[in-house]
Amino acid sequence: MASTNTNRPDDGGIEAVLDEWTARVVSVLGLAPDSVDAALVLDLTRDVAHGVARPAAPLTAFLVGLAAGRAGGDSSAVRAAVDTVLALLPSGDGAGDGEP
Repeated sequence: MASTNTNRPDDGGIEAVLDEWTARVVSVLGLAPDSVDAALVLDLTRDVAHGVARPAAPLTAFLVGLAAGRAGGDSSAVRAAVDTVLALLPSGDGAGDGEP
């Protein structure tokens, strides 16, 4: 028998749930509402999960956030940290060749 999880939305509702969750987390952490580029983070974690290993994705997202915060925390700091990490990925999963 197939398991049904009524707590998980169908694919059409994922974006709404993600937006709501992100807004709640941003609020409770005292961040600016426009401080999160969810698409950028999701693209990063997808590329890392496929290019390195699935467990590397959340760890990488955390490290990018930590580095961006230490560099000022604005959108350009986040973009710079993401670009630096993407350059580490093997060809085909980002701009890099796998070498630091």
